[in-house]
Amino acid sequence: MSAFSDALSVTAAGLKAQATRLRLVSENIANMDTPGFRRKSAPFAVDRSDSGLDMVKTGRVQLDRSDLERVYDPSHPLADETGYYEGSNVDLVIEMADAREAQRSYEANLKMFDQTRQMSSSLMELLRR
Repeated sequence: MSAFSDALSVTAAGLKAQATRLRLVSENIANMDTPGFRRKSAPFAVDRSDSGLDMVKTGRVQLDRSDLERVYDPSHPLADETGYYEGSNVDLVIEMADAREAQRSYEANLKMFDQTRQMSSSLMELLRR
């Protein structure tokens, strides 16, 4: 049964990593019109568990250091004397692509989790006979 629990642990780690990624994407989209907001991301890393399994985990949240968009709006309270202020560096197209990729990865991990659970249940049913 250890192989089943190992497989469930690995897929659960993948689900958690993709959920974190989706959370950051949604934060980015929610703040794309916030002046001075920098896009957030979290890199994936491999973590060796106590049982010797290599599992994915997310690293520390990082801020995108690319230039902020310059927005012309002289009536904005943050505008300088030329009428510009710094917007965010969030690109909706990139965020939507990241969300789609994270969603598909999450679904694949969920399917693997479900398959492992079904195999474990089937094995238990066979052992009861």
